[in-house]
Amino acid sequence: MFVSLFGTGVLVAPSWALEAGRELPDSELASHAKLLELSTPYGGRALGVAKLYFSDSAPSLPNPNPNAELSRARTDAVDLETACPDEDTAEVGLSEMENTFILLSESERDSLPVAGAGYDVWEEKLAHLGALVAPTNRRSGLGFQSVAFAQKHAMDAGLSPQWRVHVDNAASIRTALRAGFKYAGTQTPVILKN
Repeated sequence: MFVSLFGTGVLVAPSWALEAGRELPDSELASHAKLLELSTPYGGRALGVAKLYFSDSAPSLPNPNPNAELSRARTDAVDLETACPDEDTAEVGLSEMENTFILLSESERDSLPVAGAGYDVWEEKLAHLGALVAPTNRRSGLGFQSVAFAQKHAMDAGLSPQWRVHVDNAASIRTALRAGFKYAGTQTPVILKN
């Protein structure tokens, strides 16, 4: 994996890859094509390039939607995933996160999950955030609202919020920027055969 943060690049890899990449500039190591070329003899498979964003200030919580309530129940995260496309659910992994914040909208019969955000704690320092919004509720501000709850919770716990998103996911990038995250760099991973 090659990570570039704030203009500094680091290659994290087995010794054979470190040796092969020693003389290459960061711009080449950040290329998925180059990492695949180096790792093909070892069964390298592409995972896609991601952008990394970080936040260093607590968000101002939006005015809550009067018709929504906040849930921390994992079952509500699972229900929200059921309402979303498989590729969105797979990228976020909301129901598997350590901390979840699900907005429920009151219907005539039930409380329905409409948006959610959550985070996992990495290395006791980072809060790796992700968000998911039901297709019928996108572009409503509910994604930002759920992210603000998760982000504030993480910062209150002394963690640095991180947002990792595939480079082509424009909606997720918009949500991160709206929540005050700043672009910090890229992550280019390759999976190797065991």
